[in-house]
Amino acid sequence: METPYYLIDENRLLDNLKKIQFVRRHGDARSVLALKCFSTWSLFGLMRQYMDGTTSSSLYEARLGHETFGKEVHAYSVAFDEAEIRQLRAFSSKIIFNSVSQLQRFHSLAREQRPSPEIGLRVNPQVSYSHFDLADPARPHSRLGVIDQEAIREVLPLISGLMFHYNCENEDFENFSSLLDYLSETYGALLQQLDWVSLGGGVTFTLEEYPLVAFCEKLKAFSRRFELQVYLEPGEAVITGAAWLVTRVLDVVSNETDIAIVDSSVEAHMLDLLIYRETAEVEGSGEGSYCYTVAGRSCLAGDLFGSACFREPLQVGDTIRIADAAGYTMVKKNWFNGVRMPAIVVKRLDGTVEQVKRFDYRDYKSSLS
Repeated sequence: METPYYLIDENRLLDNLKKIQFVRRHGDARSVLALKCFSTWSLFGLMRQYMDGTTSSSLYEARLGHETFGKEVHAYSVAFDEAEIRQLRAFSSKIIFNSVSQLQRFHSLAREQRPSPEIGLRVNPQVSYSHFDLADPARPHSRLGVIDQEAIREVLPLISGLMFHYNCENEDFENFSSLLDYLSETYGALLQQLDWVSLGGGVTFTLEEYPLVAFCEKLKAFSRRFELQVYLEPGEAVITGAAWLVTRVLDVVSNETDIAIVDSSVEAHMLDLLIYRETAEVEGSGEGSYCYTVAGRSCLAGDLFGSACFREPLQVGDTIRIADAAGYTMVKKNWFNGVRMPAIVVKRLDGTVEQVKRFDYRDYKSSLS
């Protein structure tokens, strides 16, 4: 198959989905897919069997969830405009506002539709877990969510739930547990008056070593204490370990080190590696003594996937697979330098391989004007 392409393995995906279903059954917690992380809707037929719907950060994401996933549609945005509310109210299960001012401005408009969506409000608890200041929702001067509890109390009659999105790649169950205790003690009086709460995403509970039973017990105790329906918004937890970016070596050059140039680009196809200054996980790296810098083909000097060592010297035409290439990759891919965009390929449960999307020059041209 022509490279580059994103390869998604449904059997790997299914492993994560079964854990999400376990949490639903044993933790009394529903899960809605965070489309900001993964929106490749050709997988939704499998995912909807194990999840309760989708959550969005924009009108277009919400509409995509409604049209291709179905089930619950949670519509959130840092800021809505009136035209968006008029569209969202027709198909959203919940509309979650980021501020009290937006809630007060649009509440009546959102509720005009019958049946009308439930209304929620995002809260900034001023505590969080994140390795990166860039992604920390509780960073100083954050615009994400309401801080003033008195202001929340005044608008309680307008809402039926709250959203707390305060984790980012949190692998530490003890930290998750202590932060949930903090929410219980700090916002308990408010939670007792509501019907549901979303704890957001960013909790990596599908990792192999994660204490899933203890996680479920913690969620269930929280739910029963406040008589709330708990929602989780997993993104990377759904697709972790289930996808690769498959590339081909185009050239090997030397400049004090050997550099393998592949037919892909970090900036165009795995942008988060640049944003967070991380190194790609190259499959097979570290298994040999032939070491290379794996580099993208764009003109950006820092278009580097990272270093990798192989058992055999790399040759032009060799394939290099880069792991964990689902979350925040396909949703961020772009046409920088006009580099050919990776196709999207799915390995189905029965082992068949299907190319579900191919991009060409017409897509590049039509993205501009």
